[in-house]
Amino acid sequence: MCDDIVTPKGALICEHCRQKLPYIREPVCKCCGKEIRRREQEYCCDCQRVLHIYTEGRALFAYNEIMQRSVSAFKYKNRQEYARLYGREMAKAFGRQLRRWDAEVLIPVPVHKSRYRKRGYNQAELLADNIAEHVDLPVDSRLLIRTKRTAAQKALSTKERVKNLQDAFQVRKSVVQYKRIILVDDIYTTGSTADACAEVLKEGGAEQVYLLCLCIGSGF
Repeated sequence: MCDDIVTPKGALICEHCRQKLPYIREPVCKCCGKEIRRREQEYCCDCQRVLHIYTEGRALFAYNEIMQRSVSAFKYKNRQEYARLYGREMAKAFGRQLRRWDAEVLIPVPVHKSRYRKRGYNQAELLADNIAEHVDLPVDSRLLIRTKRTAAQKALSTKERVKNLQDAFQVRKSVVQYKRIILVDDIYTTGSTADACAEVLKEGGAEQVYLLCLCIGSGF
């Protein structure tokens, strides 16, 4: 974002920056929500190759250079206020989708406690909290925990990402009290993180695990 003073008062983003936001447009993959070229294609090339554990996902923005800078500031430069805009826009864009999924709770993808101590917050939790302000869903930030500090996913191949996330998540209780869950995360690449989270949630008793992401890449 440009960091200029936003007008009118109360606005979360200036009109110049809003026009640059790369909103995902239909048609999209019926699995991950990534843009596809033809509606009759139904699934993107990635989801045609991989049988995901999560049920279905949607993302708000394409992960281009603009969003790389914005998300980097959000995650690493303490721009926590960005979550207000992101959460509002996600709730507005996916309100109908949320009603169709009929989920019971929003669960942010957790960060490892060492990263939380260093950063001071979990960006996915901020997103979930701000989405919840606009929809009739609670947030449970304690059920799912990250037990292993993993390497940065962006530097790894698809196979390496899956291996990197093995045994990285667990649930605090032996039985998950929710049947239909929406995971919330900032960036979707291959879906390895979503699948790793969905796997332990389903093992605990969840039946459907959906996914809402701020950004999604164009292909990995």
